[in-house]
Amino acid sequence: MIKHIPLEGLIAAPHTPFHEDRSLNLKMIEAQAQSLVANRVTGAFVCGTTGEGLSLTIAERIQVAERWRTVAPKNLRVIVHVGHVGLDDCRALATNAQQIGADAIACLAPCFFKPGSVEDLVQFCAEVATAAPELPFYYYQIPSMTGVNFNVADFLIAASGRIPNLVGIKFTHENLMDFLQCLHLENGRFDMVFGRDEVMLGGLATGARAAIGSTYNFAAPIYHRLMAAFAKGDLVTARKEQLRSVELIQLLASYGFMGAAKATMKMIGVDVGPARLPNRTLTKEQASKLQAELERLGYFEWLKAG
Repeated sequence: MIKHIPLEGLIAAPHTPFHEDRSLNLKMIEAQAQSLVANRVTGAFVCGTTGEGLSLTIAERIQVAERWRTVAPKNLRVIVHVGHVGLDDCRALATNAQQIGADAIACLAPCFFKPGSVEDLVQFCAEVATAAPELPFYYYQIPSMTGVNFNVADFLIAASGRIPNLVGIKFTHENLMDFLQCLHLENGRFDMVFGRDEVMLGGLATGARAAIGSTYNFAAPIYHRLMAAFAKGDLVTARKEQLRSVELIQLLASYGFMGAAKATMKMIGVDVGPARLPNRTLTKEQASKLQAELERLGYFEWLKAG
């Protein structure tokens, strides 16, 4: 079995930075990494959903992953998402991740030609994982985007022993029953990383110890307070912080989440540029209106609170 240290704390899913013409802005990645470290984030989940991974070419994804690995300090773990619609592309990305010294890889289910059974999904993931046999492998469960929604517990039971470097799941779903069952499989050996920022408290109550999410790029203090309050048994404070998360995410989603999140990054001093179509980029007027609404919500004060 591959040697693996489970993920802990907050792992951000960073945006891919673009110039105004939507070409890669690789120089900005160092500032992103510095911002994460300053906000006590422990890792970066690169080229995932927030990173618009499936809107990048394979060559671009390799460049982004290599840049993250180059600029990330030792205390910031780099997990490279290698999922794509085609198996050979996934394998190429996985091989590159191993070559550059990534800390782990993750792969979502193919979302055009979808696996018709758990067995099909296991076979696909096994093929991807064997392209980077020295790296820990996470299956990335995100049915809201892939349309693939098998119980993860069934996947882990079927995959155990067949994917030697399988260590866990990036669980971006609301099915806490499935999450709980996964946590207790094989005496709790799987690293179950929670992936829904707006229901983190439910994940913590179920047993999560780490989380990967979009809003940890620009709202980590909210979640640090949430996790600290939960650890102390202060559910009143934990619920208060979770409500702030919900209100923030709802506001961003009302503008189109990707464009609004990238606009928010600029507001905190890390300009990651526009989104790529079909994701919407906010106009200057929309960004100004969003900033005013964020101020009314109290967002900028929440960041100062620690």
